[in-house]
Amino acid sequence: MGVISWIILGLLAGATAKILLPGRDPGGFVGTTVIGIAGAFVGGWLSARFLDRPIAEHFFDGATWTAAIGGSLVLLIAYRILFGHSRR
Repeated sequence: MGVISWIILGLLAGATAKILLPGRDPGGFVGTTVIGIAGAFVGGWLSARFLDRPIAEHFFDGATWTAAIGGSLVLLIAYRILFGHSRR
């Protein structure tokens, strides 16, 4: 997969992570989108590095999508913990 494919995958993974983890984000739509793209890269790297599961060459591979969405969820949770504001 090329870089453009990873960006598209990241956009879709970020949207999926946002659906799975609803609520207000400190960065809004743009921040969530950037987190999704970064999460796709991080999830793919972690999958290849630590799980001995290299990323497939196919865009529609389930393991690739799982890694991208998982990476996006992890980064979105970390972003909320670090930069989220308490609403009391």
